[in-house]
Amino acid sequence: MDGELGDFLRSRRARISPEDVGLTSYGRRRVPGLRREEVAQLAGVSVDYYIRLEQGRGPSVSDAVLDAVARVLRLDETEHAYLRTVARPDARRTPARRTPARTEPTARRVRPGLRLLLDLFDRAPAFVLGRRMDVLAWNALGDALSGFSRMPAAERNMPRQAFLDPGARELYPDWPAVAAETVAHLRLDAGLHQDDKELAALVGELSLKSEDFRRLWADHQVKAKTYGVKRMAHPVVGALTLPYETLAVPGEPDLSLVVYTPEPGSETAERIALLASWAAGENAPEPRVER
Repeated sequence: MDGELGDFLRSRRARISPEDVGLTSYGRRRVPGLRREEVAQLAGVSVDYYIRLEQGRGPSVSDAVLDAVARVLRLDETEHAYLRTVARPDARRTPARRTPARTEPTARRVRPGLRLLLDLFDRAPAFVLGRRMDVLAWNALGDALSGFSRMPAAERNMPRQAFLDPGARELYPDWPAVAAETVAHLRLDAGLHQDDKELAALVGELSLKSEDFRRLWADHQVKAKTYGVKRMAHPVVGALTLPYETLAVPGEPDLSLVVYTPEPGSETAERIALLASWAAGENAPEPRVER
């Protein structure tokens, strides 16, 4: 993930025109957006200081400078937090977390209490995501909806499913939006874990195999998938409109619990109930945790 800070700042500069920030544009510009000199001027720092920041040579950069740059580049809350993270990757780590990146077996552990909580959602599809958006555990409805138990363990990953599964574009009627949100969340994860070799390998694989992923990754969008609505065209029960909530797991900073919450009485809720009956009738495999 070398060069992450510079790539991010250059991408944010490119989307802001001089006129957007009250500057007059003179002559022809070789690249779109603000020049580094203009960002430095508007942020109240020297040009040399800003260039060193963009080159990743400013480890002691202050909150005030980062806040000023975020203001100039019109970063939203998530982008602002991401800027602080990639500008000072070591500052966010407490001494207890100054450890090497965890290996895959450790990252896949899901404690029994969380597994029990999943099973309590008997009317809502739910699953647990880990690092790199790996799917680590699910309940019966989550499996009936997405077929996690039928996937090879190495393929239980949301970005890989979105970009490499041939059926993804049929499953998600809003596939372009789903793909963009997935990449933006993966980019956010990459900023938090810049030394994660497996994440770098995943990005490399997807970049090699998917032109769409390469394009979206190069756009440097960052976004937390905390809640939203996802439309799906399920092969058994048809069209579903599924609001979802993504919940942080206390004591497990790398895990999140995703729960689909169909509105009670809605057509989608009725179809989810039908899906549950179908799964029970088909003797669907018991949901399980990868160990």
